[in-house]
Amino acid sequence: MRVLLVCALALPTAAAAATILVFGDSLSSGYGMPREQGWVGLLAQRLRVEKLDYKVANASISGETTLGGRNRIPVALGTHRPAIVIVQLGGNDGLRGASLIAIRSNLEAIVDACRRANAQVLLVGIRVPPNYGTPYAEKFHTVFGEVARSKNAALVPFIMEGFSNKPEMFLPDGIHPAPAAQPIMLDMVWKALRPLLKRP
Repeated sequence: MRVLLVCALALPTAAAAATILVFGDSLSSGYGMPREQGWVGLLAQRLRVEKLDYKVANASISGETTLGGRNRIPVALGTHRPAIVIVQLGGNDGLRGASLIAIRSNLEAIVDACRRANAQVLLVGIRVPPNYGTPYAEKFHTVFGEVARSKNAALVPFIMEGFSNKPEMFLPDGIHPAPAAQPIMLDMVWKALRPLLKRP
């Protein structure tokens, strides 16, 4: 019996799946639809289909801002201990015409916190409508690329690429992507995420 017990203890145990933490706003929280229909739910499905040993934790909150994210990222990192963090924040800041300096500072602080927790970072960019003024809209969009470059983080330039000008791809509010747009959003994220994933 003692020999059998020692042998059992010596057997290797299966490693727990690494966690991908999605840290965003309503674009990632599945606003207006069941969560499994959102791009984050579709991401979890794709990981299973491709037999990649990752689980997805969605810590996205509708209405979240970069400042709100900066304040709650330490708890999210401590709770989920992710290997990868997908940071999808900034849209609500832009819609409120927030300071670009503040947006950049908050995103940098979030990335720095993730790095201290030994997590890789994928930053997801967004645009604001041109009616906010072309100078602000363009400078707002460049913030994501600047942060990604300065922090050496992976980047999705624009998560709504390819359908942002198609009203039929949005919910009646004209802001949030409809279920039909979610696979497109996943494909945009997947292009930048796949190189970060360990191959089976």
